[in-house]
Amino acid sequence: MAFDIEMIEKVYANMTSRVDKAREIVGRPLSLTEKILYNHLWDGTPSVAFTRGADYVDFAPDRVACQDATAQMALLQFMHAGKSKVAVPTTVHCDHLIQAKVDAVTDLARAKTQSNEVFEFLSSVSNKYGIGFWKPGAGIIHQVVLENYAFPGGMMIGTDSHTVNAGGLGMVAIGVGGADAVDVMSGMAWELKFPKLIGVKLTGKLSGWTAPKDVILKVAGILTVKGGTGAIVEYFGEGATSMSCTGKGTICNMGAEIGATTSTFGYDASMGRYLRSTNRADVADAADKIAPYLTGDAEVYTNPELYFDQVIEINLDELEPHLNGPYTPDLATPISKMKEEAIKNNWPLKIEVGLIGSCTNSSYEDIARAASIAKQVTDKKLKLKSKFTITPGSEVVRYTIERDGFIDTFDKIGATVFANACGPCIGMWDREGADKEERNTIVHSFNRNFSKRADGNPNTLAFVGSPELVTAMAIAGDLGFNPLTDTLINEDGEEVMLEAPTGDELPKNGFDAEDPGFQAPAQDGSGVQIAVSETSERLQLLAPFLPWDGKNITGAKLLIKAFGKCTTDHISMAGPWLRFRGHLDNISNNMLIGAINAFNQKPNTVKNQLTGTYDAVPAVARAYKAAGVPSIVVGDHNYGEGSSREHAAMEPRFLGVKAVLVKSFARIHETNLKKQGLLGLTFAAEADYDKIQEDDTINFTDLVDFAPGKPLTLEFVHADGTKDIILANHTYNEGQIGWFVAGSALNLIAAAGKA
Repeated sequence: MAFDIEMIEKVYANMTSRVDKAREIVGRPLSLTEKILYNHLWDGTPSVAFTRGADYVDFAPDRVACQDATAQMALLQFMHAGKSKVAVPTTVHCDHLIQAKVDAVTDLARAKTQSNEVFEFLSSVSNKYGIGFWKPGAGIIHQVVLENYAFPGGMMIGTDSHTVNAGGLGMVAIGVGGADAVDVMSGMAWELKFPKLIGVKLTGKLSGWTAPKDVILKVAGILTVKGGTGAIVEYFGEGATSMSCTGKGTICNMGAEIGATTSTFGYDASMGRYLRSTNRADVADAADKIAPYLTGDAEVYTNPELYFDQVIEINLDELEPHLNGPYTPDLATPISKMKEEAIKNNWPLKIEVGLIGSCTNSSYEDIARAASIAKQVTDKKLKLKSKFTITPGSEVVRYTIERDGFIDTFDKIGATVFANACGPCIGMWDREGADKEERNTIVHSFNRNFSKRADGNPNTLAFVGSPELVTAMAIAGDLGFNPLTDTLINEDGEEVMLEAPTGDELPKNGFDAEDPGFQAPAQDGSGVQIAVSETSERLQLLAPFLPWDGKNITGAKLLIKAFGKCTTDHISMAGPWLRFRGHLDNISNNMLIGAINAFNQKPNTVKNQLTGTYDAVPAVARAYKAAGVPSIVVGDHNYGEGSSREHAAMEPRFLGVKAVLVKSFARIHETNLKKQGLLGLTFAAEADYDKIQEDDTINFTDLVDFAPGKPLTLEFVHADGTKDIILANHTYNEGQIGWFVAGSALNLIAAAGKA
């Protein structure tokens, strides 16, 4: 029986009438995305047709999911909300704080010792407030959600950008910051600008070496890392229905890499099979009864150009396996062109490590297909030319693949199986020799490959591919190897060719596990005590941010003018910094240390205008804060791309930054800045970015008139006394301006709780 089946049945009970009403109001057939959104309006039954990309809309998500790194700050904030229990089903998953180094058993034991304080805190808070808790080793949040909580037609938010993975089971699942999660956990509406719609029509059928991963790698190449911003991507067509449910999840997961709000697929037989295989026949039965409401209307898919803002068509019969990278997930290269591109760009051809798994590609089917390639190493008398690691997505998957012999297959070729956790995908990889910063190539089936992302080495070139392709590349040890056409020399000196991967969509004998790792909360958590030591380096109770004083911000100093790509990894690094995710003061010491200073092209070296010397970004920010001097951050395009981590917004707020002025924002980060009471602004004229000088002092001239749709005027005073007047746009509505005035959205929630 499924978790929260009564909630799911209630969603379905409302869906038919609400969707019918929405179709009547909008006056046309509806996509699946629109059906789900209109069924989850905060006000209930639809009464108005919303304008895509323009109208802010209040929604009522069905559930919330948090991973341990972001849950710390989210729950620290929720403790200020004055609630005795979460208002919607909520879960916490311990998957980010387990470092990959030796093997699953060793690494998990070490993590439980090193992060025991954090795990105990999360466990006790979950117990107190009615939150389901998934213990360390239970698995990666997105795989566990897909196995237990995702359901067709549902709407959820999660404090991780790859929450979108649940779109593989027909949800609208959206990554958010912790403050957004606190809103929903507190029983308040969740606000989102009504998204635009991108339709991806999949024709043909995957076969041979081509995998679901290649679909999203191709889409990323078409749309780039910001092409999906402000939009939901909806996949449809014969290619979509012929694909496995977990394959759909892979595609939706990496939708975060194109900036999409989320991605989704219509309910079909593959989802029904997956639900039944994961002991949720009750959900499948309920979904079957309203199946037409859990996919787009036929007219929409027949004439998609009439209903979507953009349509992409991909023929899966012709799609080639891809490797994307290095340094960005949208640099797409078909495998047949990789050798040529590698030589042209002087990419190291020798592959040092191949890594498969992570939240993107850790399903039973993924591991089975990769194992079918690994088995050929033994059968064809080959040797593994690269180091090779496997990260299962959950204890259920790990236990099942061990039962079915796949782990033994990997063991025989010398591979390493890491713990059921994020590990190398998020930089939690203690890679031997990474500190030497040697130029090298790795291939993996993860979702992101930004500089320093996996191992902290800026000279590691990471390429993203399917698990089966990564396995083949690790066997060959050569970035130029094409398993579709190339041969390998075995131990007998014979030329052999790898056969195309095979693997079952779902385990023939079902999924199993001795202990999935779930801890249910106490029925009555009122007596649960939560203790946070004042001397803890890992956890720190929060103090509310101060409200706006109602005056123009004047005398602000430029903290940094960031040049080029500035992701949330650049603003608030993960890896070893994850241990401070529950301690705002300590983690603020990593603020913007990865951003490149436009004036000297160096990271973490900016001018302190009070002393004239250069220092680390956090040190200069602290100096300004101590002197009572506000500061401003300036950035480039798609600022805040990547992970949803709200620390990238909370740290600047904590260290006295008042505004972030950029050419354009990634969606989640812009919202996070707003929630924390910061000004997230964009240049009205992008060329004005070039006018910003290193010694600038900034004055707001009309902040006292802050209003929706009204640009703000900033005066940049240069060292020589000259000035540039720069116009800054914003997307704040009345409610969001209220967050700024109050000092943060949480301050408003806390005030309402006390009223």
